[in-house]
Amino acid sequence: MLSRAEALELVLAKAPALRTEVVPLLSALGRISASALLSSNDLPPFDNSAMDGYAARSFDIASASPEKPVFLKVIGKVAAGQSLSGSIQQMESVRIFTGSMLPQGADCVVMQEETLPPNEQDQTVGVTSSCAKWENIRFKGEDVRIGASLVGAGERLNAGSQALLAACGIGVISVFKKPRVALLSTGAELVAPGNPLPPGKIYESNQVMLSGLLNSIGIQPTLLPPVSDLGGDLQASIKQALDQHDVLITTGGVSVGEFDLVKSSFQKIGGKLELWRISIKPGKPLAFGTLGDRQLFGLPGNPVSAFVTFLLMCRPALLNMQGAVDFELPSQVCELTTEVENRGDRAHFMRMCIDNSGMVSPAGTQASHILYTLGKTNGLLEVPPRSRLARGARVKVLRIGSD
Repeated sequence: MLSRAEALELVLAKAPALRTEVVPLLSALGRISASALLSSNDLPPFDNSAMDGYAARSFDIASASPEKPVFLKVIGKVAAGQSLSGSIQQMESVRIFTGSMLPQGADCVVMQEETLPPNEQDQTVGVTSSCAKWENIRFKGEDVRIGASLVGAGERLNAGSQALLAACGIGVISVFKKPRVALLSTGAELVAPGNPLPPGKIYESNQVMLSGLLNSIGIQPTLLPPVSDLGGDLQASIKQALDQHDVLITTGGVSVGEFDLVKSSFQKIGGKLELWRISIKPGKPLAFGTLGDRQLFGLPGNPVSAFVTFLLMCRPALLNMQGAVDFELPSQVCELTTEVENRGDRAHFMRMCIDNSGMVSPAGTQASHILYTLGKTNGLLEVPPRSRLARGARVKVLRIGSD
């Protein structure tokens, strides 16, 4: 069996980045930039006021105080989006507002709170405090200079990076295409939630879970009707799904039982099984295969195993297909509240709870059939084979739910 690292290397090599497309910046949240973007503008594009007040010359008001105000002639007003022709001369000022362009000749902005009410009759304003040179001024290019890097190739766009690109005048962006992903659950025992549950049946939960995990990385999957592993329609369902999608994720039917038919059904339509079984717990019977430029991920039917294998194997591959340079789960160094042990010969990815202070503890019983713990899990801790981690140990935990 391959280790997780070996299996992931193989999968990433077989799931390269898709082609690119140009999308409006407004629609690019969560998308991955196909190229590095440099600014063609300074930000701010001009010197501007950091507050409402009066643009002035600092030398003229150096002696201003509440007891002895300095009176300046107000020669104009500059609102946001406007500019003033000409230049401020000795003992002159301009009414100005936050973000407004600084008039020529001014080297400071006096806060409105440090002035007297303007005298409309003689068009003057009394300044009651001195103002240092360049005080309350935002300088051209102090945020971003022309040629500065805005977004790197392979970087996932968030609301902040969208705002930065917009402020620099970028309206469209080249991104990698999202893979078209289908979800297919197998098993004659499955019943859709909300329906009566006959004897021997169970409610299907994998599609709900995997849909949420896919949405967290920007993919809206196609949900296919569950397929019984007792009939002969599994092969046709797999073929149709891969005809219409880049990736098919199945759950169930990948172990060694009589009705575990996903692998053989895939091979019968010309698919190549690239790997089967990896040395992790839970999730050992993971299958991965290719059909031309399409990929099949056969996850175990056990929801806990499907959850773990998706995060460790599918998620990195799908991010890689979107052009991401960083596709691993974020990690956090935490302190164990209790001893944990792995007596087996496979790496055990234990479901953990990380609290706000960085303490981490097992999220209840770790048996792979216990679904209850998933609702409390926000981290995975890799415990190597035949090892014990002591209480108080500092450990690296993979964080879940922080996309």
